[in-house]
Amino acid sequence: MKTRATLIGFTAILMWALLALFTAASGKMPPFQLSAVCFLIGSLPGLVVLAMRPERIAKLRQPAKVWLTGILGLFGYHFLYFTALRNAPAVEASLIAYLWPLLIVTGSALLPGETLKWNHVFGTLLGLGGTALIVGRNGFDFDSAYLIGYGAAFLCAFTWAGYSLATRRFEAVSTDVVTGFCLATSILSLVCHLMLETTVWPQTSFEWLAVAGLGLLPVGAAFYVWDFGVKNGDIQILGAASYAAPLLSTLVLILSGFAEPSWSIGLACLLVTGGAILAAKDMVLRKSPAAA
Repeated sequence: MKTRATLIGFTAILMWALLALFTAASGKMPPFQLSAVCFLIGSLPGLVVLAMRPERIAKLRQPAKVWLTGILGLFGYHFLYFTALRNAPAVEASLIAYLWPLLIVTGSALLPGETLKWNHVFGTLLGLGGTALIVGRNGFDFDSAYLIGYGAAFLCAFTWAGYSLATRRFEAVSTDVVTGFCLATSILSLVCHLMLETTVWPQTSFEWLAVAGLGLLPVGAAFYVWDFGVKNGDIQILGAASYAAPLLSTLVLILSGFAEPSWSIGLACLLVTGGAILAAKDMVLRKSPAAA
């Protein structure tokens, strides 16, 4: 069961790998407007399930701390990420924000029944190194003038790590609540859009398809399977494997003609893949009873 749940959680990472491609193809919608539309689309599968099985609506009755954690996790992460990108260079902000897998792996030591091993930490650090090669392949230039953006990126990393670790503690809570998290995030994103942005709609059917793809996969289904994975799977393996998302995203962009291949990407492949395998060695070699 644990291995199956871990693999299901990993499909979220595969879907997040499509985030950059779909975003690039979605036109010029400003970020909060795009977030509002995509999270609304992402809530639709859950709403359909609730409509078909009304008895599951009762599973939405959860303590306030569950709702607060979910809404702060989804909306808070995106709000801080967009804030970071608005106030700091994208390369440096992205690298700082991608500290969240490392924070998940190290923070998992605080969870009941979890043991943090050397291969989890070292494998995650290899993944972080690979991610640094990807997002910083043209160099880094940290500047104190962008401290607000860097701070938002740090908070972004802690927000998603905290949400994922807290979700593990709510393992008895049904994944149905993610539908409510998506709806709330959509509404809050809409408020931010109306306050901060000018509305821009997609201009072609291709751009609308990209927006729909975003909402259905990386900003939709991914959050449902991630919720299931961190609650029932190996959260340390999922944390380390999360560094595959920026790598796979870059490879997808290369295959789609949006980016150029380079030696640093090849080395990043080795680091991220090796780190993920090292972190998951107990599950791969089937030596850990917990992985069964």
